[in-house]
Amino acid sequence: MCFTRPRLETTSTHGTGCTLSAAVAAGLALGRPLERAVEDAVDFVHRAIAAAPGLGKGHGPLNHFVPAPPRPPTDGW
Repeated sequence: MCFTRPRLETTSTHGTGCTLSAAVAAGLALGRPLERAVEDAVDFVHRAIAAAPGLGKGHGPLNHFVPAPPRPPTDGW
């Protein structure tokens, strides 16, 4: 299995690894299968890099405020 996205020319990549791992963990906590959790996490991080605010002069942060994938339906919880 390979999860790829087009390369984005940016220096706003600070925190991408931590964000990716947290997004995968969140997807798994919501009961998503591993493949779906990783796919959603990769998509989230890619969109967060694309929407980064461009702060600072070095490697700036990504935009953690992009919309997350919708939560799965619950059984009345």
